[in-house]
This record gives sequence, C-alpha cells and structure tokens, in this order.
Amino acid sequence: MIRRLSLTQRLSATVALLLLICGAASVALQMRAGEMQAQEAIQRLSLNLARQIADNNSALLSPAGLDDAAVHGLFDKLMSVNPSVEVYLLAPDGHIAAHAAPPGRLRRDRVDLLPVRALLGGAPLPVLGDDPRSDVARKVFSAAPLKVDGRERGWVYVVLIGQEHEALSRHLAGGGVLRTTLWSVALVAVLGLLAGLVALRWITRPLRELIAEVRRFETRDGAQEPPALALPPAVDSRDEISQLRQAFAQMTQRIAAQWRELSAQDQQRRELVANISHDLRTPLTSLHGYLETLRLKADSLPEADRRRYLDIAIGQSRKVGALAQALFELARLEHGGVKPAKEAFALGDLVQDVFQKFELAAEARGQRLVADIAPELPVVEADLGMIERVLTNLLDNAIRHTPQAGEITVRLRRADGGVEVQVSDSGPGVPEALQRTLFTRSAANSRWREGPEAAGGLGLLIVRRILQLHDSDIRLVEQPGAGAVFRFRLQAA
Repeated sequence: MIRRLSLTQRLSATVALLLLICGAASVALQMRAGEMQAQEAIQRLSLNLARQIADNNSALLSPAGLDDAAVHGLFDKLMSVNPSVEVYLLAPDGHIAAHAAPPGRLRRDRVDLLPVRALLGGAPLPVLGDDPRSDVARKVFSAAPLKVDGRERGWVYVVLIGQEHEALSRHLAGGGVLRTTLWSVALVAVLGLLAGLVALRWITRPLRELIAEVRRFETRDGAQEPPALALPPAVDSRDEISQLRQAFAQMTQRIAAQWRELSAQDQQRRELVANISHDLRTPLTSLHGYLETLRLKADSLPEADRRRYLDIAIGQSRKVGALAQALFELARLEHGGVKPAKEAFALGDLVQDVFQKFELAAEARGQRLVADIAPELPVVEADLGMIERVLTNLLDNAIRHTPQAGEITVRLRRADGGVEVQVSDSGPGVPEALQRTLFTRSAANSRWREGPEAAGGLGLLIVRRILQLHDSDIRLVEQPGAGAVFRFRLQAA
C-alpha cells in the first residue's frame, strides 16, 4: 500500500506521523515537567513543616514513650488545617510508630531513610520518598528528627501530597486544564502539519519538474532527435536535486550526441552501400557485356579482339575481387576479427621494401619516390603486415593522384617516444568539401575510388582502422606547396 503512494505523499505521511509522535511526546513531557515543577514548589514551600512540628510538639514523645493522645490531637489539627498532608512518626530505624491513616490503608510498615537523609543533606529538589499508603509510589515529603532531651528518638515524616490531593488533581486533569492542553497541542500539531506540507511541496517542486522533463523525454517520438536539456547555470554541491538535474541534463546531451552520431553513421552506411553497389555494378556490367560478346561472336571475332576482350574482362574481374577483398578486410577490422601481432622492426627498412613494390608503377608515370628517413630512429612495435598495408594504401593513392613527373615522399621523424610517418605527394590535394568525410564510410569521393586498388574508397578506411588498432590515428595535414599530406605516429618498442 505504501509503495503505491508518491514520494510527496510518503513524505507528507511521514511528517504527519512524526508530528503526532512529537505532539504526544510534548504533551507527556509538559505534563511530567509540570508535575515535577509542582512537586518542587510544594516541597520547597513546606520544607520546614516537619521541623516546625518537631520543634513545637515536644510533648509527642516523653521519656516514658509515645503520647498517643498528643499524637492524635496533632494529627487532627494538621488534617483540619491542610487536608493534603499526611503526617507519620517514624522510629529511628524508619518503622512507622504512629499515623492518622484509616485502618487498613497503610501498605508499608517502614519508610526508607536514605531519601530523608538526602533531603536533610541539601540534595536538589524535588526529593521523593516512600508513600506509606502505596506499595510503589514515591512522593515529595518534609522530614525532621524528633528529639527528646537532646537525644534523637525518631522522625517526623510528612507526605506533602496526600491521597486527597491526588484525587483532586486527577479530577482537575480530567477537566478543562487537560482539555485546554490537548487542544493547544493539537492546534500546534495541525499548524505544524500544514507548514510541513507547504514546505514539502516547495522543496519537492524541482523534483516534480525533473520528473515532468523525464516523462517528456520518454514520450518523445523515437524517429526524432532526443531533446538535450540545457545545463543549469550553477549547481549547489549540497543540493542533491540540483545535482540530479545536472546529471540528467548531461545524460540527455550525451544521448542526443550519440543519436546524431548513430544517424550520421547510418547515413554513411547508406552512402557506402550505394557507392559499393555502383562500383560493383559498373565492372560487373562491363564483364558481363564482354563475356556475352565473346560467347555470341567467338567464331567471327579476330584473335586480337578476342584477346583484348578477355583482358578487359579479367581487369573488371580484378576490380570486383579487389572490392570484395577490401570489404571483407574492413568488416574484419571493424568487428574485432583481427588483432595486431606486434613485433619490433625498423620502419625505415619497411618503407624501402614497399618502395620496391611501386617502382615500376612510379617509373611508368615518370614519378619519383623519395624516402626522407632521419638517422638513428628507434624501432617501432607494431604488426608488420598491417603497417605494410597502411603504407601500401597510402602510396597507391599518392601514385594514382600525382601527375606525371610528380614526386611522392615518405618522411620518418622521431616524435613523442615513437616515429612520426608523413606521406605526401605533389598532386592537387584533397578538395576542401571532401576533407571532412575523407576517413568516414561516406566515401562518396570518386577521387579515392579510381583504379583497381582503390576498392570503392575503402582504402583510407582500412588505414585508419589499422592505426586505431595500434592506438594511433591518421590525419590530413594542410601543408602549403604540397598536395595531399597524411601523417600518423607509431609507438617505439
């Protein structure tokens, strides 16, 4: 049942319960404090009553013993003057020697003398002593030693709040005084409850507003970008609700950013599929056309034409194979199917080996390959095959996009505990409109899809993913007087 209540309702019920408990405790404490105050006042006013009785009634005891007539005469006078007191004469050991109680009303035959001596010794008031008419009750009293011929023969023990006084107090307590007290406490409790409810509503208002924002966030259209809440201008470190609101606002901003990133990735995926479809359709159509021509006109075609058609078909088949291989490699890299097998090797030697692969292609274009390698470079720790693929892709792009008699340079320098690699060419560079998406899946730039090794613009995607597996990345650097300049760094062994 309690779980079905809202937080505000639970807090309100808790406040109401606490107010009731506090009100009841306040009434009990007030009544107890009032009772103690009244007892102290009575005891303080009548503190010398027993001494006056003992000093002015020396005839109560005689050398022969207790004078019953004098005792009863004294008790009758005191009861007539002050019916609320009860007078007792005690033996030196505390036993009750004389009293004015009706027959059968005494519950004790002895009074503990420790409170008597405490009272006479100046203990803080009120001091409570035994009530002879009760088995357990303790009441304020007045006491004094009773002496005869200078010798202590007993005690005058006066209970200051007798049974008649108690009966009258109970009657008054059941009347207007108690009702007034209860009504006043109830009024204070009601006012306190109202004030508490108003305060709770004011305190929980930011929480209700936050709940409303969360519900609006939950009920939004999933096809739309989630709303990102603005961060509060100032957050009090002592205000938990303010901190919760800030955390929720930060969460909405992260979700909105992730939503935009996922949307961009989805758009890139669509563009990649469209580009790959186009790149596949073109060579497949050409391949199909030449093969069909060969099948239909095989007997009538000259030998030279047949060989030329076959060469074209094989070239288109290689394009399809290269694209399929690039897609397979990219998928393995992006889905964790490949882990780098790192080893220590000299990066300069690897650059020379890769140069040998492209010497013929560069000579055919009249281009020059330059290896600018700084001396005493540290060996790097990386996957040799993967880094060879990175250099191969970058050099292939540079050769294809550098004009005749151009120059492609690979520069190696020591940097930040590793080796910095820069691959540059003297070509026209990357158009500014394409620089932002150069390393993304939206490889819509045909500049990076030409030739059999371009593989639909996936070459740079593969390069970036390989470097990310080596805790590195590649970037396009603006360098005046140069074409496309790519730079990345490898960690030293």
